[in-house]
Amino acid sequence: MLKKSVLLNSTCAVWFMLAALSGTLPAMAQDKAKPVPEASAGKAETDKQPQHDDKPLDVPSVSTGFTIPELAGSWAKGKNDGSDMLQQPASTDAMPAFNENRFGGKVADPAFGAFQRGLYLTAFNLGMERAKAGDPAAQTLVAEIYARGLGVKADQKQAAHWYGLAAEKGENEAQFRYAAMLLQGIYVAKDAKKAEALMKKAAEAGNAMAQFNYGQMLMMRSPGMKGVDEAAPWFQKAADAGLADGQYAVSQILANGTTDVKRDEVKAREYLLLAARKNYDTAQLDLATWLVEGRGGERNYDAGFRWMLTAARGGNVAAMARTARLYRDGIGTDGNSVEAAAWYILARRSKLYAKDLDSFMDGLTDEEIQQAISRANNLR
Repeated sequence: MLKKSVLLNSTCAVWFMLAALSGTLPAMAQDKAKPVPEASAGKAETDKQPQHDDKPLDVPSVSTGFTIPELAGSWAKGKNDGSDMLQQPASTDAMPAFNENRFGGKVADPAFGAFQRGLYLTAFNLGMERAKAGDPAAQTLVAEIYARGLGVKADQKQAAHWYGLAAEKGENEAQFRYAAMLLQGIYVAKDAKKAEALMKKAAEAGNAMAQFNYGQMLMMRSPGMKGVDEAAPWFQKAADAGLADGQYAVSQILANGTTDVKRDEVKAREYLLLAARKNYDTAQLDLATWLVEGRGGERNYDAGFRWMLTAARGGNVAAMARTARLYRDGIGTDGNSVEAAAWYILARRSKLYAKDLDSFMDGLTDEEIQQAISRANNLR
């Protein structure tokens, strides 16, 4: 199947345009991840850590999905002057769930019906006949079966071949998939110009993932605020279509404002909630922070804690550290030193350290530390 790291994805983000929009990092920026040896479930967990950088940085993990290597990371140069942006991968769901309208908007027929029922080899054989006859919907179906290795051996070159044929005939799903392959340049010759043209066509046809990623391309073409304003309408389209990445992107634009978009934290929080409900971990992290701080609306410590814990349980490392603080301080939940230490131990195992939490750990008894280690081992 296509690698889960081809278009700017989750999964999501403080990966995004914050530097370009505001020149500052998000609130609660207290943690910094540093390369260190893996922690072991023993006394090493309690050893005092080396001195950390004084510059605070709290960069949450992101959701998984496609990421275009050429684009990912190019917004994290660190100039912090509006000319660069923090990385924003785009979760595009490498292989979406079956939707009979995806393949050319045609009604179900034997090939698509077989695919829907899990009879992939039957779907492949029936679809191949139509694909060879030039049916773009069937070509897209065959390409997807090859890409996923369903009923037949996975073959990305064959997937690219059929996606390419369907893309030429205007199938927006195929245009999006083939554009990703052209950008990646592994199974077909790399062609960024053609990829952008196809991505734009798919976006204009209403493909939400293409809309989001085309917006990112515009940001890359015009770094800084100009690119954000050019991308904003496409992010909005993706958000309106229900794509969590688009909803999060819109939340960041509204939270900071741009030349063309007025700052509106109330609406920004609404979009954070939409993305958080789709299990977008970065939105969950940000929403939790906003709820605790009372940003964009009333404070709600209980809801803030619940969303932070959800993000932490989902694997967001920054959320683990922040959950530790909420347990430590009894915010939105009963104070619990062992639970706080357990979540921070998990964060440290992922190379994230925070001075305030290191000091907290130093104040715990050996018995509490051992209980926390045991709890941490059960949490993940």
